[in-house]
Amino acid sequence: MPLSSDEASRFADLLKEHGESLTTRWTELVANGLRGRLSSTELRRQIEELRKGFEQALRAGSVHLTDEASAELRAQLSELSGHRARQGFNATETAISVYALKDAVLEVLDNGTDNGGLRDYVAFSSFVDRAALFTFDSYVQVREALIADQAEQLLELSTPVVKLWEGVVAVPLVGTLDSARAQVVMERLLQTLVDTGSPYAIIDITGVPAVDTQVAQHILKTVVAARLMGADCIISGIRPQIAQTIVALGIEFGDIATKASLADALRYVLGKTGNRSLSGKRTER
Repeated sequence: MPLSSDEASRFADLLKEHGESLTTRWTELVANGLRGRLSSTELRRQIEELRKGFEQALRAGSVHLTDEASAELRAQLSELSGHRARQGFNATETAISVYALKDAVLEVLDNGTDNGGLRDYVAFSSFVDRAALFTFDSYVQVREALIADQAEQLLELSTPVVKLWEGVVAVPLVGTLDSARAQVVMERLLQTLVDTGSPYAIIDITGVPAVDTQVAQHILKTVVAARLMGADCIISGIRPQIAQTIVALGIEFGDIATKASLADALRYVLGKTGNRSLSGKRTER
């Protein structure tokens, strides 16, 4: 049941007339749900701003949360949701911060302050419910954005490209290599090859738990892309179990050099570049 303009005006008067007691009681109700994880001063400030936001929206004749008159209130609710999401509160705790207004207002009405003009509490309750749902939706959007950002950061951290030697870079892969991560690996490797001018790249799969056809295809695409940039790739970390799997799957690496360990791959590359100090041969004097 939507609020009428008269009911909105009367509830605005209620929120103003009993502002102090409503803010106090509303803050108490919310604090119980947050279990002391937000300071009382900060919580009261947020609640007081929300109370004024509801009052202003209702005073302006807003009967639906989507009205233009509720624009400022919606902004406050979005800000509250973002703040709670970044502080680690869950969606229920965030929505309760709005729902608690109904209990605070109901207590005022039960105390006999309603002189016949504020009887349609159900309509006001519906308005608050929509505000709480808006808060919930805003929270979810912010939370999803935070999770996406964290996932992207973890993806970048899990695909480092390091310079092992002059002209030699390496990509130590750890964990499952899916399409999204393979794309990041390829982009970071190619960019590093451009930045360093390295003619050799070692793709180390020691930390990859299993190699299937999909993982092999991702690796091969990365090797081809690097070759187009003028760099040769060596694949290291071919453990016995992975070697057996590759043979069983019939995966062909063609003329791509493969080594059992990163150290073997580095020796191989240094041997090809004429640097014999680590290639397993005696250094010429």
